[in-house]
Amino acid sequence: MGNLARASGAQDEELLTLLYGQFQRMLFSQVLCLTNYDRQWTEDVVQETLIRAWQNSDNLVREPGMLRGWLSTVARRIVIDGWRSRQARPQEVELTRPDIAESPDDTEQTLSVMVITDVIRQLSDEHRQAIYETYVLGRTVKEAALVLGVPEGTVKSRLYKAMHTIRRALQDRS
Repeated sequence: MGNLARASGAQDEELLTLLYGQFQRMLFSQVLCLTNYDRQWTEDVVQETLIRAWQNSDNLVREPGMLRGWLSTVARRIVIDGWRSRQARPQEVELTRPDIAESPDDTEQTLSVMVITDVIRQLSDEHRQAIYETYVLGRTVKEAALVLGVPEGTVKSRLYKAMHTIRRALQDRS
């Protein structure tokens, strides 16, 4: 069971890397046009599309042309569903004075995500697997230890070291 779960986790990580690396920008630009250049909605659609690809990873043909078509179709359907729901019920607008309304600045959060992603790529496979099993899949340390075939203490120490590395990278950035 441990080897099967490890192989499946490695394949999922490989698929996520492929999806984000090769298709995120293409998908973003396609969806941006479909959403009338609503960047927030576009980001939501791209994220939902990539989540659905990850959820259906066992059924996907991992050939780039097939993935591109599948992702485009799913994204287009998500946008169509969004347009339909918006037409069924008008969008609510908060009434505020325009002179005091401010737009949130997501720059800090975006930079943090970029730094974390870069640091995670630099971690060893063992540390990435520990993070994947616990933080991404939501498994307990005990469950992760069973899946990875290592003692619980090893999972804890890998998580500690990985999180320490990530925190240090975030502190160095600021």
